[in-house]
Parts: sequence; C-alpha cells; structure tokens
Amino acid sequence: MENLKAKSFELRKDIWKMIYKAKTGHTGGDFSICDILVSLYYKHMNISPESTDHPNRDRFILSKGHSVEAYYSVLADRGFFPKEELETYSQYQSKYIGHPNNKINGIEMNSGSLGHGLPVAVGMALAGKMDKASYRVYTVMGDGELAEGSVWEGAMAAGHYKLDNLTAVVDRNRLQISGCTENVMSQDNQDARWGSFGWHVIHAAGNDLKALDEAFTQAKATKGKPTVIIADTIKGYGISFTENKAEWHHKVPTEAEFENGLKELEERRIAANE
Repeated sequence: MENLKAKSFELRKDIWKMIYKAKTGHTGGDFSICDILVSLYYKHMNISPESTDHPNRDRFILSKGHSVEAYYSVLADRGFFPKEELETYSQYQSKYIGHPNNKINGIEMNSGSLGHGLPVAVGMALAGKMDKASYRVYTVMGDGELAEGSVWEGAMAAGHYKLDNLTAVVDRNRLQISGCTENVMSQDNQDARWGSFGWHVIHAAGNDLKALDEAFTQAKATKGKPTVIIADTIKGYGISFTENKAEWHHKVPTEAEFENGLKELEERRIAANE
C-alpha cells in the first residue's frame, strides 16, 4: 500500500504537468479520484493492456469524464499507450481530448455528459449476467452528478436486477463547479437513497488506499445486490493550496503555483516511500 500511495503522488505530478502545459484541466476532481483509480487499476480490476478486447475483462467507466487527466495518467502508467503521448493532451488534432475518448486503448466509452456512466454500466453488468460472464463493472461518479435523474433510473434498474457484479463509486468531495454540493443540491441522505433502490452501501475514506482496498474487497464479496462506495475525498487532494477549494474545479496554475505544487507533490511522494 505504501508503494501505491507513492504512485498516487507520482501520478498527480503527471496530471499537474498535463494541465499546466495544456492550459486546461480539472485539477480538483483529478486529484480527488486519483487514489480510487490507483486502487482499481493497480490491484482490483482484471484488466491489462493486452486484454482490452477479452470478453471477461473488467469494465470501467469514468462517468465524471471531466476528470480525464487522472484517467489518462493511470492508463499511460499502466502501459495502455506510450506515456509520451500525454504531451499532446488537448493539443490540435490530438486524440487525448478533454473527456474520455474510446479511440484510446483501454477506454470503454466516451463520457462526460453527466449522469450517463451508471446507466451504461448497468447495461454492461446486465449483459454479463445474461452471458454468465465473470467480469465486473465499475463506474466513478461525482457527487454533484447525482442531481441527474438518469443516475437514479440506473440505480433502480441495478437494484431490480440484483447486479452484484456492479460497483459504483461516488467521489464525495462535497464541491462542484458552482460551490458546495449541500448548497447546490443536498446529498447527505445518500444511504437512504441508494438503500431504497436495493444497493449495498459502503463508506470509505476516498484518499486512503487501505480503506479503498477494504471497500472494493467487500464489494466483490457482496452477493444479490449492487454496491455503491461513498468515497469521502478531498477535492484537490495532494497540494495544500488546491485542497477543498471550489475554484480549483477547473483552473490552470500560474508558473509559481506550478513549481510550488510540483515541489509539494514530490515531497509527499518521497514521504510515502519512507
């Protein structure tokens, strides 16, 4: 777990560099979900660059597609495509655009229109049940995204069909582009909401790899119902001046901020290895 924690800060450095060079990106959400993606792609998901067409590969959908820089960084580090290709992110004619693009190896679907990830994941999980396949399906959503009605249509269907091969993760960082989620559209009754649709609900510290490991392990062991992990995260986690700041939902660092942030991430990466 210590090695993976160091890896998460190494990946945040890659994300930070991508956003600074491209002059666009979603730092806050990227940093809050980074540990979730690390837990899935380095330990829990049955997927590799060589198995992206295998019928029993696990499926992943980043429903909050605006946090694509974190997704690209993880995929590149895992070898789904050459890491140097990240240099083209958001450049003219690059396929590495500002939302997931299924022309890129390892990406199952284009996403970013909020509320779509869970319903598609439900369809994939239902297909797996019908085919008696062994794969699992994962999706990561933002907490602000839960205001979309299609999320709850998907949740209702997943509970109805008892899709225990499906795990949804809510990035519960409590901030969205227009401010605190509780002021925009309150979310603090999530246990009751998901439970009413027949879901198993787990709470986990979303920037703690050990807690995430336990949550994903429990989700795999849960039978007869889908699982949602409410991952309590810190938006912008990793750099002190980006943490819990709504303005870092979509913001490009200045040169001074970039250098200071890079230094802080490297210090935390080193500390995680000690």
